[in-house]
Amino acid sequence: MTADDSYRRLDDDDYPAYTMGRAAEMLGTTQGFLRAIGDARLVTPLRSAGGHRRYSRYQLRIAARARELVDQGTPIEAACRIIILEDQLEEAQRINAQYRRTATRHPDGT
Repeated sequence: MTADDSYRRLDDDDYPAYTMGRAAEMLGTTQGFLRAIGDARLVTPLRSAGGHRRYSRYQLRIAARARELVDQGTPIEAACRIIILEDQLEEAQRINAQYRRTATRHPDGT
């Protein structure tokens, strides 16, 4: 892998570029919090060859949303469930919009 390939991967939202310590520092939380949202299956960090958790930018955004809810007084389990439901709703809305666009283009069903 070339240096250019490595730099391009850093722009990938799914590339696990952040260690647990760095992720916790960036979010202003503890490593225990990250373990808890992992135990709740909100995020599943990838593991390095040495077994260390590695987080992507996408996972950090999800963790930041969980922290926001917990900071507002929501229990961590409930916060994780809320985020999962929000994600499912967003996906359903995306699919519905896609169906509507298709139906508009083909009103006769063909």
